[in-house]
Amino acid sequence: MSFVKEVSNWLLSGIGGIVQGIEDDEINRMVEVVLDAMDNKILLLGTGRSGFVGRAFALRLMHLGFNVYVSGETITPALTPDDLVLAISGSGTTTTVVAQAEVARSVGSKITAVTSHPDSPLAELSDDIVVVKGRTKIDQEFDYDGRQIAGEYDNAPLGTMFELSVMVFLDSVIAELMQKLGIHEIDLRRRHPKAV
Repeated sequence: MSFVKEVSNWLLSGIGGIVQGIEDDEINRMVEVVLDAMDNKILLLGTGRSGFVGRAFALRLMHLGFNVYVSGETITPALTPDDLVLAISGSGTTTTVVAQAEVARSVGSKITAVTSHPDSPLAELSDDIVVVKGRTKIDQEFDYDGRQIAGEYDNAPLGTMFELSVMVFLDSVIAELMQKLGIHEIDLRRRHPKAV
């Protein structure tokens, strides 16, 4: 078996375990707050690869008919107390995400954090937390020297396991939202841009 296939098997197995480890009440609460925000705005926060995952989730929410924005885009409107902020940060300490969450908190918007660290600054600012385990950048900093001495190397560098697990988790949330809203793939296609 090629090394690529070996690593992909390892990643897929790990992601499955991580997603299965998310608490059901956290999942149910996230689905509930997203549905409650359907008539308001939803803003996605995240930087780097977590930001890419947030953008993918925002795209699917748009396909479902939600009024969704991604932080940093020029068309992003001001938040109100009725709006929802979904913030993704494995460490829960990402400076820009925490700073934006602080602004959202000052406005009175509801905040849901997706993080590996329920005791982080981001989690403390949030109304709801979804804990997605998976080694993040800060976890690896703590054990990097020991692993180097022991000759242990990670096939999923930096925050890979967190980001991939969150991607699968959020796509699964989309599937549940589709079910609850009675929306089918054909409905999503109507909001999908056509190739020119």
